[in-house]
Amino acid sequence: MPDATAAPSKAKTFLRRLTSSVILWAVVIAALFSGNPLLSRAVCIFLLLFLALSGLTEFYGLAEQRGLFCFKWCGLFGAVLLMVGTFLELTGKIGMQGSPARVNDFETSFIILFVLGLCVRQFLSKSNANGISAIATTLFGLMYVPWLLNFFQKIYFFPNVDGKYFLLYFVLITKFSDMGAYAVGSLIGRHKMIPRISPNKTWEGFFGAILVSTGASLAFVHFFGAHMFGMNFLHATILGVTLSITAVIGDLIESLFKREAGAKDSGNLFPGIGGILDLLDSLLFNAPIMYLYLRHILTHP
Repeated sequence: MPDATAAPSKAKTFLRRLTSSVILWAVVIAALFSGNPLLSRAVCIFLLLFLALSGLTEFYGLAEQRGLFCFKWCGLFGAVLLMVGTFLELTGKIGMQGSPARVNDFETSFIILFVLGLCVRQFLSKSNANGISAIATTLFGLMYVPWLLNFFQKIYFFPNVDGKYFLLYFVLITKFSDMGAYAVGSLIGRHKMIPRISPNKTWEGFFGAILVSTGASLAFVHFFGAHMFGMNFLHATILGVTLSITAVIGDLIESLFKREAGAKDSGNLFPGIGGILDLLDSLLFNAPIMYLYLRHILTHP
């Protein structure tokens, strides 16, 4: 008699993961390309706030499972202030709309004040004797999730380009990297990458990620390159390879956190994917790479 609690097959897991991803990103794409700026901006900030707060909650949960103390509510409150402040800067509600340097100065100032605030919070703590650990864990959580997610906003609102195409581009290329790694690794994966961190990651899957991601990058630029300032097939190839490699690294980083906490997934919100961090892991470090490439290479005079 089959075991009712047996783990689902790789094919079913892949199908669940693909279905969850398609539904989620279909909603996002529909909002971004709705033609209604107010709707697009509202979806952008509320979705990012949801992802940031949910992902940060999961990260602090993993830290607590590892036995690390953190100022959870300070981190969550700081995440809201950081992301809303950046949104107001980027949309011109405060400061100069679209000025990358000004936005970066705002974020730097905020991080400095946040660290000072955490130190004051530790001063007021009557029971926590692990101040360094608490401050470091809380700060790293803020930097790892909401600060990296903020680059989504900075891509979308980048001045003088159609940012939604660059945002859609890097998200799709990253997800194609994930699917390429999973599909190729499941089919022909034999040689483990770093089994102590992620026993299912293989070198075959890694090269599959690069191949699929680069192919998707070239295809996207072929069809939508006219909407992407400065983009050509050379840049598409460079970004396809680069984003696929950093996507795998980002996935491994989150796997390291889960491994230390003794957790299989960061959560169970999305069938076949897991939690928010399982959804975002490969995107978090790709967002700043896409932003920096856009700012310093594609739009550099």
